[in-house]
Amino acid sequence: MIRISQKYLVAVAGIGALMLSQPAYADGDVKCNAGPAKNWKPVSKLKKQAWMEGWELLKVQIEGDCYEVYARTESGQAIEAFFHPVTLKKLVVYRRGTEIYRAPGFGG
Repeated sequence: MIRISQKYLVAVAGIGALMLSQPAYADGDVKCNAGPAKNWKPVSKLKKQAWMEGWELLKVQIEGDCYEVYARTESGQAIEAFFHPVTLKKLVVYRRGTEIYRAPGFGG
């Protein structure tokens, strides 16, 4: 008979809970057609804009030619959002891999 220690079971249960609580994000296959980076607005302006929406920023990065933001909404939902780096227009937002917002006319 196999005996599994209680510590091992607690550790496995904890890891499983953490894995289930992590959001599944989209793969980031968004195209902004932003042009040269010298024309992009600074990330600090994007951070302020996201803060004004009530988002808690987790990570901001460049993905392809877009700004990508990982954040939590005021209601605590984990989201992934893409912004045009020249205009800082919000283009598309995903929650748990499902698109929840797309800017009118945005096809990228």
